[in-house]
Amino acid sequence: MLAAIEGKGRIRPDGLSKVTGSLKYLTDLSFEGMLYGKVLRSEHPHARITSIHTEKAQQLKGVAAVITHEDIPGLNGFGLIFPDQPVLCDTIVRYTGDAIAAVAAETEEIAEQALSLIEVGYEPLAVVDDPEKALLPHSPKLHPDGNLLHQTSYIQGDIEHAFHCCCFLVEETYELPRQMHAYMETEGGVVVPEENGGITVFMGTQHGYKDRFQLSRILDIPEERIRVISSPMGGSFGGKDELNVQPHASLLALKTGRPVKIHQTREESLRAGLKRHPMKITMKTGIDEQGLLLAHQVRILADTGAYSSLGPAVLDFAVEHAAGPYLIPHVKTEGFSVFTNNGVSGEFRGFGGNQVTFALESQMDRLAELIDLSPLEIRKRNVRRAEDRGPMGQRIAPANGAADVLESIDRHKDEIEKAAQPADSATWIKRGTGMALTMHGGGLGYGRLDGSGGRLEFSREGKIEVYFGFEECGQGLLSVIETIVTDELQCAPSDMVIVIGDTARVPHTGSSTASRATSMVWNALQRMKGEFSSLILQLASDVSGISVHELKLGEGGIWKTYADETLPFIHYRDLAENVFSDPITVSTIFDFPTTPDPVPGGHFLYAFAAVLAEVEVNLLTGKITVTRLDQAVAAGPVISRLGYLGQIEGGGVMALGYTLMEDAAMEEGLYIPRNFDSYLIPTIKDVPLEMNVEAIEDLYDGDIYGPRGVGEIGTVAAAPAITKAIHSAMGHWITKLPVSPEEILSAVNERGLLSWKRNK
Repeated sequence: MLAAIEGKGRIRPDGLSKVTGSLKYLTDLSFEGMLYGKVLRSEHPHARITSIHTEKAQQLKGVAAVITHEDIPGLNGFGLIFPDQPVLCDTIVRYTGDAIAAVAAETEEIAEQALSLIEVGYEPLAVVDDPEKALLPHSPKLHPDGNLLHQTSYIQGDIEHAFHCCCFLVEETYELPRQMHAYMETEGGVVVPEENGGITVFMGTQHGYKDRFQLSRILDIPEERIRVISSPMGGSFGGKDELNVQPHASLLALKTGRPVKIHQTREESLRAGLKRHPMKITMKTGIDEQGLLLAHQVRILADTGAYSSLGPAVLDFAVEHAAGPYLIPHVKTEGFSVFTNNGVSGEFRGFGGNQVTFALESQMDRLAELIDLSPLEIRKRNVRRAEDRGPMGQRIAPANGAADVLESIDRHKDEIEKAAQPADSATWIKRGTGMALTMHGGGLGYGRLDGSGGRLEFSREGKIEVYFGFEECGQGLLSVIETIVTDELQCAPSDMVIVIGDTARVPHTGSSTASRATSMVWNALQRMKGEFSSLILQLASDVSGISVHELKLGEGGIWKTYADETLPFIHYRDLAENVFSDPITVSTIFDFPTTPDPVPGGHFLYAFAAVLAEVEVNLLTGKITVTRLDQAVAAGPVISRLGYLGQIEGGGVMALGYTLMEDAAMEEGLYIPRNFDSYLIPTIKDVPLEMNVEAIEDLYDGDIYGPRGVGEIGTVAAAPAITKAIHSAMGHWITKLPVSPEEILSAVNERGLLSWKRNK
């Protein structure tokens, strides 16, 4: 369990309504006169559209509207970086999730029937389903500029000379799968047309203002006439940061003048939703005779699928983190993000860090074996010191987190060694342990708009109202806001009202992504609390005639200091009766801290984590059981201990799925899994019996940046810790995820690991 969990362990503000099922998610909403929408998607991963006929669908009783690309008044495209994904395709389809038409009808069944009546003529084109082949000169061009979406690199030192000086080298290629976000609530919601010609969009997203901007371009209406209500939602993990069905529901609502609900089925979500980037990573890493890293060469090939989404930024992040938390004098990293006719890859918890960390930590374990050092010792010898520069040579906030989390794992050393001892050769259950280390940058990085803001108001009802543009997507943000505000203003939860995720009411706060929300909320309160407290205390002083110096904010209202104690003086509700003009308001606007060095996408604030995994390998079935998954995390002060624990443990279980079972595999541009019956995710039965989280809260001397977010880091280093534990158990190195039982059984046969003793 998390150390000192009894502190700050209050129940989440939305906890009771979630566990009782009373909470209304946006896909639960209904409105009078509401229609139901459905989207027709491509039958082919790559084809030219020769005709679209919707007449039969339009004539079906109960159909209110059928739309195609001809019904889009503005830009027929969306995308967080490049708007290259058509809202409704007109000439070309590039993957089977491409939308061609959409229908609004009185019932879902009628809308589904109408889709079957839409006739689309296709001229199939050659399918590009492999990123390596996509880069060949003769490969069909999927976009006007070719198949290379983004290329980036980082070079330091003389890599070729350094390799000649190495005593030990490891070169390997690692293959990482396409992972589905698998949130419980699939994409969807309701769009309601308004009298002013605008719309209100009730749909889950991680950045309401960004959705508003994109929808404005598509619909050709001013942003001010688009209201996006984006919370609560039933999970996202990055998958809802990009538009999905918002444009289709908006177009249908405006055309019919009625509310339109679209809620994707799981099969529709799998087909059209974003996925984690599959990557092929080749690494060549060398050390000297002391086990010190000298040279590290990396090639990253990312399959971004049919459209850009956040592919360039994910690749930049992977390239930045390719050297991880280690000091390596000579580095050459190249990254390529490539278009294919596969499903679109985009943002996913970890943002490219998971893939490159698996490869890097696997390299470290192999090098440790070659030089006969423990996995812990080789990391200790190479880990960055507190004031060293970042992985791309940029100035970063000093932090001793890497050494701190290693020290935490070191305290488990005896247990690690005991678990790693070979079992009786006659048994078919082998046990092993493994560890891994990571650092993870927070925020969007250098050169990217990363602004935030917040607002505090003391209302006429006597409530402290807190406004942020962030979204509650299951990560526990409401609990974080409540905890920070009550700590900083010394009020009670009942004294406050939290308003988030509504572009009509909240300030621009940026995206609920990149492990930034907790940090931004904390920093906003530091900027606002002094002025806000002073204004309220001055009001209380004016009303009562008592000196401000004798008053303070407290639970329920203003407290007065007497000779030997402080007691309640006036309730917030009573004080509010004296607010005759506008409510007391304090707001702030600021940017996420970034490195001063011009490193595109380079980060300034990092969190660190070390993971210890223990596994059992069944040599008869090839099944891997993770029996223990401990994490030590250095991310500054803990705000909500239960939330912290949930993020790290939940992230670890998500990574367990990534390591052992999850693969949204594709063949010739078609998904092999179609639903959860053929795409496995961890269940409660797969959760390790023992999971321990140690929070290292100390910040480096002089650090003014407060808590770092932990929404991602719990997912990043679990995979290499688990695969090292498999190697510890049976001597087999893993280079491809997820680890299949077939691979384990093949290794068992090759190594002759099963031996039987005849009973006498």
